[in-house]
Amino acid sequence: MQIPTGKKIYFSSDNHLGAPTQELSKPRERKFLNWLDEVKEDAAAIFLLGDLFDFWFEYKHVVPKHQVRVLGKLAEIQDSGIPIYFFVGNHDLWMFGYFEDELGIPVYHDSQVFEFNDKKFFIGHGDGKGPGDKGYKRMKKVFTNGFFQWCFKWIHPDIGVGIARYLSVKNKLISGDEDARFLGEENEWLAQYAKRKLEKEHFDYFIFGHRHMPMEIKVGENSTYFNLGDWISHYTYGVYDGNDMLLKKY
Repeated sequence: MQIPTGKKIYFSSDNHLGAPTQELSKPRERKFLNWLDEVKEDAAAIFLLGDLFDFWFEYKHVVPKHQVRVLGKLAEIQDSGIPIYFFVGNHDLWMFGYFEDELGIPVYHDSQVFEFNDKKFFIGHGDGKGPGDKGYKRMKKVFTNGFFQWCFKWIHPDIGVGIARYLSVKNKLISGDEDARFLGEENEWLAQYAKRKLEKEHFDYFIFGHRHMPMEIKVGENSTYFNLGDWISHYTYGVYDGNDMLLKKY
């Protein structure tokens, strides 16, 4: 994509809407809606890098009933001609076609490469990448296994969704307590992952979420890793204007 003059690419991740409860999540949802209304004025594209919802599972005829204003706003922006790209996170990875069919938004289940103004971007949520985190990597194999997904869908949604949301909050995955400790640049595992990728191919920017911490780390002579932070504690997002990639706070 060649970014038109005056336009920008926006990146956001880790809203965890619905957590810890729907009521407590609403102020954060309204803030995100306001941000979407503002950035659509000069957006060439919007990238949502996962965990938009604290839990999302699509049954054959049922989707979670909350956050309809967010879904409507995304449909409005997509219909206006501004492309939106969605990357699943570890909390909303059970997407099976609803966004594509109803909102016209492509959904990616793994990292992807994009080029903007001749700069190469490696973009994804970031979960399960890099060294360590072996326990989660084993769990992700269960979460993405077709048989276990088939078993879960036979649980009544009122029960299945309730259990999933309870476990999410109980394990403090939405708070960022476990994901949001800065490990030092040399120990940041997504930075290590980026450095290994650079051994085989050059990327100008690595853009990830998942860590719940806004970060900008040089991983090569002409390569930088950005983590977008979250919409729980930091309210940060990324913006690329065709020349510079920046982290900003809303």
